[in-house]
Amino acid sequence: MNNHYATSKGLHLNYSIINDMIEQNARVLDLGCGNGTLLKLLKDNKHINGNGIEISQTEVIQCLEKGLSVIQGDIDEGLKQFPDKCYDYVILNQTLQSAQNPHYVMEEMLRVGKKCIVSFPNFAYWRVRCNFFFTGNMPKSKVLPFEWYDTPNIHLLTIKDFFEYAKKNNITILEGIYTTRATIRKGIQYSKFSNIFAEEAIFVISRD
Repeated sequence: MNNHYATSKGLHLNYSIINDMIEQNARVLDLGCGNGTLLKLLKDNKHINGNGIEISQTEVIQCLEKGLSVIQGDIDEGLKQFPDKCYDYVILNQTLQSAQNPHYVMEEMLRVGKKCIVSFPNFAYWRVRCNFFFTGNMPKSKVLPFEWYDTPNIHLLTIKDFFEYAKKNNITILEGIYTTRATIRKGIQYSKFSNIFAEEAIFVISRD
């Protein structure tokens, strides 16, 4: 499950935001860690005790070449090998929308992690809405660049969907950061109308 390539690149900002969210020396598990770029950044900057799970053998090898501790596995099959709350952070970066069973993945990461970081493209972003309305085709954007027939994104969601999901499933949203065109967006229009104006959302969540 390649989180870093489920959307197009605008990901240096994404990495920087996640880096700032994590404390020094934290225990971190990156689900769908891709070629290990984010894990390596966190290891170098925050000296984390980090592990990754990635389904692609090619990218697992790239991770190992970076000196990272990564196992080949499918996060849709769960995290049974990990005990409850064994990580300070579990990261699901740009992977939720490409999971076969996102609810199960979320439940497992909340079980394993004291806190979890989830990011995803917002399908209700106003440019996406306009694209769909005016063209009648499945929308494409910088963070959703694929054709309908080759997209890895099979469970697209909106920020509003995520808030409703969190409430229904007893998930606490500790922090939310919204970005558009690789820029962090702040202000009342984003706090009140993030579902329209934010292109991507990054949340820190937990369950006691």
